[in-house]
Amino acid sequence: MKAVKAWIEAMRLRTLPVSVAGVFCAFAFAHLDGSAQWLPGWLCLLFAVLAQISSNFANEYYDFKAGLDKAGRVGPRRGVTEGDLSARAMRNATFGVLALACAVGCSLIYWGGYWLIALGLMIAIGVLAYSAGPYPLSRHGLGEAAVIMFFGIIPVNMTYYLMCGRWSTDVAIASLSMGLLGANVLIVNNYRDVNDDREVGKITLCVKWGRKAMSVIYLVNGLVAIVMMAEVWNAASDAKIIGIVGFFLYLQICLYVRLVRNDGAKLNRLLGATAGIMLLFALTFLFVSIFKITNL
Repeated sequence: MKAVKAWIEAMRLRTLPVSVAGVFCAFAFAHLDGSAQWLPGWLCLLFAVLAQISSNFANEYYDFKAGLDKAGRVGPRRGVTEGDLSARAMRNATFGVLALACAVGCSLIYWGGYWLIALGLMIAIGVLAYSAGPYPLSRHGLGEAAVIMFFGIIPVNMTYYLMCGRWSTDVAIASLSMGLLGANVLIVNNYRDVNDDREVGKITLCVKWGRKAMSVIYLVNGLVAIVMMAEVWNAASDAKIIGIVGFFLYLQICLYVRLVRNDGAKLNRLLGATAGIMLLFALTFLFVSIFKITNL
């Protein structure tokens, strides 16, 4: 049971809503399009979850190998560092889950064409490059940019394209919105770990710019993302969503207050809440698109 718990912790379930939210955002636009194919959409969802789990495994394995994690850390328990899991098992799991993601991705060639192989390779490299390679993104202040690209821009646009066979400016704007919300999850993570990261030489954006600057970016990201996506959605669906927008803007301000008033392990819940609100935001607009709600 201890090993099972360690593997579940390594998946970082609190953060998985980040990969799911982007796909559900694309689902909403696909539903409004009216000619969507839903099977590739569900395959995109499976691919996104597998790719994120593989990335989380890789982060644990390569941070351990680089000596960047320590026992008793403030954040969630790291099974390899604590001795609950072997480094070899984590390495094998990283590449095993990544292989499954690639297999799912190859099935999407039927709808998108062989050029998806190049995109799939880029994503696979991104999964590993976040924590490994000659220039790990997470250790050079590029983690947030990677999240915006791989959990916002790529999944939202590609899911919509594979379902509907075309590109959309509105979807592209919404993809950036989802990316900003996803970046906030990483900001909380690095905000919590800033002292540990500084000690071991892991140069995150929070280490570079400090907590005060990152807390402001967290607030701005959330507010801008909601307004951007709301404008696009309002135009796409003719839904009067002022109430929804106000509610989520209020939630973002509440999250910001929790960020600046808490420290250490108390931020673990905020990490999950930030990811959860991102998913709730996407699901709310999916609900609006499906049920044709026009006064909210």
